Amino acid sequence: MGDDPTDRPALADQRDVESVYQPAEDSDLLARTARDRVTPGDRVLDVGTGSGYVAAVLADAGADAVGVDVSPLACRQAADNGVPVVRGDLVSPFRDGVFDLVAFNPPYLPTPAEREWDDWMEHALSGGEDGRRLVDPFLDSVGRVLSPDGEALVLVSSLTGPDAIREYASERGLESVRLASEKHPYEELVVLRFAIE
Repeated sequence: MGDDPTDRPALADQRDVESVYQPAEDSDLLARTARDRVTPGDRVLDVGTGSGYVAAVLADAGADAVGVDVSPLACRQAADNGVPVVRGDLVSPFRDGVFDLVAFNPPYLPTPAEREWDDWMEHALSGGEDGRRLVDPFLDSVGRVLSPDGEALVLVSSLTGPDAIREYASERGLESVRLASEKHPYEELVVLRFAIE
């Protein structure tokens, strides 16, 4: 290995982990729950698409699905997996009122600042101190892109306080309901549905 910085492995490579979040139990629960709610032709957005797994499942169900991710590595992988993808932050690249369903599997692991690594995988996993680093901004903005009868499905963990998230959403004019859950050794995964009241 020479002195050229391009010869150096990415931090994620040094940690022996992927640079793009790969489908796991949380992605599967969100994808299955969302798939049961889409009909052919629905316009669907998969926020934080990562590898594009959730968008691909919804496209297989007949939805017109697109992914969005802030990571250029994720965008490349989703595109390689056949998912139309836009590089951007949450729902900011999209017009008002265009999506029938928005799915989001956010980074939700509560992580103290001193334990964070500055790499793309960290951005895909760390939810900040309370696990809501991206959940709250998403709830602040998702209503803008929903069609009149549209809904947002968000995968959260019992570690992030689903009831507090629902209260936060209610204060922003979003009604919510718990659609699905799955118990795991250290947490319960929960899919929450949000819609404009």
